[in-house]
Amino acid sequence: MLSAMVNTYNYKADLAYLDDRRAPMTETLRAWCAINSGSANLSGLKAMHGALAEAFSALGVEVETVPSGPHRIVTRDGEVVEQPVGDMLRLVKRPQAPVRVLLVGHMDTVFGADHPFQSEKFLDDDTLNAPGAADMKGGLLVMLNALMAIENSSLADRIGYEVLINADEEIGSIGSAHMLTEAAKRAQFACVYEPALPDGTLAGARKGSGNFAAVIRGKSAHAGREHHLGRNAIAAAADFISGVDKLTGQREGLTVNVARVDGGGPNNVVPELAVVRFNVRLEQPEDSDWLLEQANALIADIDGREGYSAKLEGGFTRPPKPMTPQLNAFFLALRAAGVDLGLNIDWVPTGGCCDGNNIAAAGIPVIDTLGVRGAHIHSSAEYAKLDSLVERAKLSTLLLLKIAAGEIPNPGEFVNTEKH
Repeated sequence: MLSAMVNTYNYKADLAYLDDRRAPMTETLRAWCAINSGSANLSGLKAMHGALAEAFSALGVEVETVPSGPHRIVTRDGEVVEQPVGDMLRLVKRPQAPVRVLLVGHMDTVFGADHPFQSEKFLDDDTLNAPGAADMKGGLLVMLNALMAIENSSLADRIGYEVLINADEEIGSIGSAHMLTEAAKRAQFACVYEPALPDGTLAGARKGSGNFAAVIRGKSAHAGREHHLGRNAIAAAADFISGVDKLTGQREGLTVNVARVDGGGPNNVVPELAVVRFNVRLEQPEDSDWLLEQANALIADIDGREGYSAKLEGGFTRPPKPMTPQLNAFFLALRAAGVDLGLNIDWVPTGGCCDGNNIAAAGIPVIDTLGVRGAHIHSSAEYAKLDSLVERAKLSTLLLLKIAAGEIPNPGEFVNTEKH
């Protein structure tokens, strides 16, 4: 049956469903970008969740609301508190189908309710500058429309899918990572809809990431009258910063970025508190233990000083995503599908990370930049190329249909041959 299907199935009719979708997709994208859904804006995330639930209900399946776990943060005062996170959206269709794919996206953006970047601007007829246009409300539209095309295909019964859209990806997915891991165990492979580069290049291997805060406490005193009684937390933090910064490059591909220091006050007061926030990127999973050992040694040195205390908060939330032979085979299959659409599919390693890191760590191959072509994400210059809405929806549609027809092997069944 499958071999005959490979030779006779005509994909043109299924893809033609998307031909006239650019205008409605553009209007929906504009409407979604007008909803501020910064990671901490719970009311905005609730509004975005409602808009997505209404849109995805067109797939003919009930859309579930799944609570996320809280996000543990360190305040500027050095206290550890739990911050609530917006609810996830989940839907499942045909979970017993022979092809089972996990599709993942996020509804949150890095632009809070008080951020100046709140409105749209057309840079030209094909380029929309708007908060979240590329990262990743455009990607959510690509995912939705590809699934709508699948539902209109005669191969729909062969494709089962689970969709997860979280609300905390931009802050590390701490409240939703467990759901991603559980869903990955039910799927054979995954597609994530982060934006591609402007020329369509995808992200291949990704570094892992961890976010940390070193909380250092000293003793306040008058800077003139009793300076000798004080214990300067910022001076101690400077020692820590110097030490942790020197860890960059001591393992191949490992970088440490000290991003912010909170603490201090008037010039005539010895500061009693400093909070040092830093990010770590790494290529090898085992380097996380090495980094923690080094950072904790620096913390212990300060904590052992008379009149000081120090502790390290945070951890690694994104494991590295290496280019395994299985993942490489998945990319080659996508490239073959792209040829049929006149697209040149290429990929490069990146230091960036996303939910694809967590999914890959769960053991299934994942391509995580199947969203729109765009650039300048996480800045007020962010834009999405509107012609890529239909283009990338067709790419995902054709990929899934070819797998369902047996023309491309199921990525979950690729053997671990040598990369080529």
